Amino acid sequence: MDLKQTKINWVVAGLLLGIFVGALDQTIVSTAMPTVVTELGGFEHYVWVFSAYMIATVVATPIFGKLSDIYGRKLFFQLGLVLFLLGSVLCGIAGSMTELIVYRAIQGIGGGALMPIAFAVIFDIFPPEKRGKMNGLFGAVFGLSSVFGPALGAYITDYIDWRWVFYINVPIGLVALSLMHFGYREKAAQRKQTIDWGGATTLVTAILGFMFAIELGGSETYAWGSWQIVGLFALFVVCFLLFLAFERKVAHPIVELKLFKSRLFTASQAIGFLYGIIMVSGATYIPLFIQGVYGESASAAGQTLTPMMVAVVVSSMVGGRLINKMSYRSIMLISTIILAVAMILLGTMTVDTPRWTVTLYMVLVGLGIGVNFVVLNISVLHGLPGQYKGAAISLITFFRTIGSALGVTVLGVIQKVDYKARVESLFPDPAQAAQFADPKALLIPQVRATLPQDVIAGVTKALAGSISYLFLVSILITVVGFAFVLMLGRARMELPSAADKDQGNLEPGPVSHM
Repeated sequence: MDLKQTKINWVVAGLLLGIFVGALDQTIVSTAMPTVVTELGGFEHYVWVFSAYMIATVVATPIFGKLSDIYGRKLFFQLGLVLFLLGSVLCGIAGSMTELIVYRAIQGIGGGALMPIAFAVIFDIFPPEKRGKMNGLFGAVFGLSSVFGPALGAYITDYIDWRWVFYINVPIGLVALSLMHFGYREKAAQRKQTIDWGGATTLVTAILGFMFAIELGGSETYAWGSWQIVGLFALFVVCFLLFLAFERKVAHPIVELKLFKSRLFTASQAIGFLYGIIMVSGATYIPLFIQGVYGESASAAGQTLTPMMVAVVVSSMVGGRLINKMSYRSIMLISTIILAVAMILLGTMTVDTPRWTVTLYMVLVGLGIGVNFVVLNISVLHGLPGQYKGAAISLITFFRTIGSALGVTVLGVIQKVDYKARVESLFPDPAQAAQFADPKALLIPQVRATLPQDVIAGVTKALAGSISYLFLVSILITVVGFAFVLMLGRARMELPSAADKDQGNLEPGPVSHM
């Protein structure tokens, strides 16, 4: 093996490790949080440990993508990794829930650089015929980290210390940092560009306003119609309009709006957004069904996601093989049909649905979702000049994350409204209906054991019906996704001819190959 190939292997290993710790951190924390709350207190801030990371990641992703196009991938991948590791160390030494939330935000800023820049580097250093396989490999690593994260978090919390849930990132991250430092050699393209500070500021403010509004809205503290939530949505609208105005006027915008003139590019972003909604619906409401309807433990409910994530890994790797042989539209049509079937089947769930049947449905969801990580990461870059790759790949990550955040909120409202209506029809007495307005009683074994069997039967039936209804509504999302998939047209990955391979005439990129 020559030196060049050895260094490429180092870079791939470094990128994989970087993606691994970034993805792992989104799942490994979940099983440690009950212990964290017990030690640090602040249960009312529980959700913000997750929200702070997600909001920071959404804000940072498009900005890091654009900066990597201007100044090179290596600098900002390493900067993102350093920030992520710094946040991990700080999370490990946190003395209060407030500190933990702030440090999670630092982690999220760093995490916003890891995945989009990693995929952009893959497009820089590999020829077209190998990109599908590499994207499949990276998607598989992402899926595996999601599968093993909760179990690893539980083991570390039970047998070591919850703080090592964060410290474990440090040795892995340092190896990734070293591999990228010594293996990746790039020469930034000589392009004189100025940073679009106006666009960056208005974009960040708009995203923060939107994310805080959907995170806080509908809570016990802030109703959807409260002036605080309405004000946050107004801030989002105003700043977003200002952002569009800035992007149309500056020479080098933070987000190239002209990219959306491409039907393929726009359709890819829209599909990524819709798939983010569907994935979060399965990851959020199937565990609720298992725990609330079947009465199983929280850990057992979390393990229900394992079959789905294994299927995501398999689907991602299969997609990496198919991308060289089929058009983007053909692969995504198969994916959308599988997802539609899965949503229909999930919409038929009742209290009598066998446990193994739900597992089978989750496998279908995973098989439908997995290929999007490969296909859309490639289709969104189809025909784009090298200087836009980082921005484009960061936007697909951005829209997936926004879809997930919005999906949790919108689908949650739909489920709660339907559940409330079912409970009110079940208990004519308003006081009794109010007692079960929130299904938390079904999720706590000690409380559940004290309820009469006829009450449990009625409430679990209402909960099962509301979750099934949510998935029936999700069929509409797959229908809209199907329409956008048709917009992908006949485009497919452009492979170089034999003559191009012999002469080394691969696609130009913003950095020189090693």
